[in-house]
Amino acid sequence: MKILIVLGSLLAFLSVSFGAFGAHVLKARLGDHYLSIFQTGVQYQMFHSLGLILIGILALSVFRGSAGTLQWAGWLMVLGVVLFSGSLYALSITRIDALGAITPFGGVAFLISWVLVILAAVKG
Repeated sequence: MKILIVLGSLLAFLSVSFGAFGAHVLKARLGDHYLSIFQTGVQYQMFHSLGLILIGILALSVFRGSAGTLQWAGWLMVLGVVLFSGSLYALSITRIDALGAITPFGGVAFLISWVLVILAAVKG
């Protein structure tokens, strides 16, 4: 489960980078509406990056008996970041609003991953 900690840390690093890029480079180019969409992607990426780190730590130490459930939770969280935040980044930069149709799939992946964390805690 170290991979989840590494991926969480990498995604957190990228979240900070994207946030700075949005604030310093894209701010003047996107306008308030699309900048707000971009920032939502950054926020959700950071929240779930920290969630990935937590899942990795839980799987390695606290809930070892639920490691399989936590592994699924982690991979769904990674998928959620790609679909949710990635679609918001693409939407805001390209201004192709149809890309917003992808975002809910990432949200569902987030929700399922958190339910799996709950199940792992109950089982553990």
